Amino acid sequence: MKRKIYIIILLAIMAVGQGCRKEKVVLTDPYADGKEVLGITLNRDAVPVPAAGSPGTEVTFKVTGLMKYKDQARFLFNGEEGEITSITDSEIKVKVPEWGSTGITSIVIDDQLVLGPEFKVNGLVNIDPSFRATNGTNGAVNDVFPLADGRNLVIGSFTNYDNKGIIVPINRIARISGDGEYDRSFRTGRAANGSLSGIIETNNRFYISGGFSGYNQRTENVSNITALTSTGAIDTIGIRVFKRGNKTNDTLKWFPRFNGGTNSYIDKIYKHQNKILAVGGFRYYVRRTYGKPNYDFSRDTVILDSTEIRQVLRFNLDGTLDSNFRFNKQTRKGNVSANGPVNSYMHTEGANAEKLVLFGRFSTFDGKTAGNIVRLNVDGTIDETFQSGVGADNTISSLTYNNVTKKYLISGVFRNYSGKPAYGLALLNEDGSLDQSFQGKTYDNFISFCRQLNDGLIVISGGFKKYDNITRNGFAILTATGSLAKSYNATGPFAGSLNNVIETQSADGKRALLLIGGFYKFDNEDRYNIIRVTLE
Repeated sequence: MKRKIYIIILLAIMAVGQGCRKEKVVLTDPYADGKEVLGITLNRDAVPVPAAGSPGTEVTFKVTGLMKYKDQARFLFNGEEGEITSITDSEIKVKVPEWGSTGITSIVIDDQLVLGPEFKVNGLVNIDPSFRATNGTNGAVNDVFPLADGRNLVIGSFTNYDNKGIIVPINRIARISGDGEYDRSFRTGRAANGSLSGIIETNNRFYISGGFSGYNQRTENVSNITALTSTGAIDTIGIRVFKRGNKTNDTLKWFPRFNGGTNSYIDKIYKHQNKILAVGGFRYYVRRTYGKPNYDFSRDTVILDSTEIRQVLRFNLDGTLDSNFRFNKQTRKGNVSANGPVNSYMHTEGANAEKLVLFGRFSTFDGKTAGNIVRLNVDGTIDETFQSGVGADNTISSLTYNNVTKKYLISGVFRNYSGKPAYGLALLNEDGSLDQSFQGKTYDNFISFCRQLNDGLIVISGGFKKYDNITRNGFAILTATGSLAKSYNATGPFAGSLNNVIETQSADGKRALLLIGGFYKFDNEDRYNIIRVTLE
């Protein structure tokens, strides 16, 4: 008993000691080493004079408290330093720098920053006010398919286009005018129940692909690809089938006429030898058998068959598998294909018409060494005339081709191409060899998309904040040799990613670019997934 009392007393003494020690702890001021408040105000409510200007323009900003630091001050236009011409008690005058771009202005004193108002830097790239879809879409735009009458079909992962789908959703496909106005006469109903990424037109039918299992009222029996009529409805066929519990096939049921698909996403489809070539992340071709009885007649008579064929396959127009393309009839399997993810580009004209370029992250293709890029002949075999050498030493995330310049442009996380330095961006000749006249500059993050325009200019986008040590917030236009193009880089911050850049015209005939992708800001303005910009 005494032992227990001693233990209790000892614990009490220890607790008191702990309490005493806690009271003696002296906390330091977490802000003691902070910088002294500067007392500078760069008035964000006062509009600069002028409110917009080109490089070299002198601009006046309202400021107070700066005289004390006038010999230390630096003035930035969206991160690029301008020349200060005068400072008073109430104003600062600064010249817009050569590489200034639209965005927030700021004053820097040592390592402290004072934010100011937004300033618009004039340049040759501007949002086109004649493009009517000012609200864009609520999900990514993956492709735009031009129609013969000047209209376009837009596909992606959206359910609303230009706020026209608030009451009745516009699910992943829309028809629009050449200037972006939504066309309600395209009758798609509930349309696709998953993302669309590929579209072609052949034999008076639109074929769409992506990651979806139903279209409008056909909520089943679709496997990532189907055919539509010219009105936007799914193309169907009536088949008499065995109904549950019924041993006679006397029930008429409607099914998609295109009877074929894959077990996983189809990224792109192309017209190829009067058939449909598909590329994606799939492993199996699938086809359904309708109208045959099951063992016990207890369920609907749809039998799903599958055939192993990876990444690249060719459909006949009715959906059956073309077993003469990249398919071994003896093993009943497709060719090996790539040992990693692939994307694709199909040549549509010239000497390489209907040849397919595959790129991505893979080191072998059909069992042969391939450095993340390979080109296939029309018959599906490897094109040995494509001189990529050892290819890229890491992933190629984007590849485009220009039919005018006859050049490929690639971007990714590679550092070398065909054994030569190429820092994540490279221009290739038509035969796949490196065009060393292009010398990309350094940048601080990835380039996710690139395209060369017909005049040689190059559009890039990605996660970078600087290119060639000049502020470019995710979007830049380069010369054909890889430098920033003067006067084309005054646009402000871009946020998101591009899927394509399409050369076109504005309503008043100006040269223009249609930009599509998954983005929410362009030139520091809220813009969603599809816009048109003019090139003056």
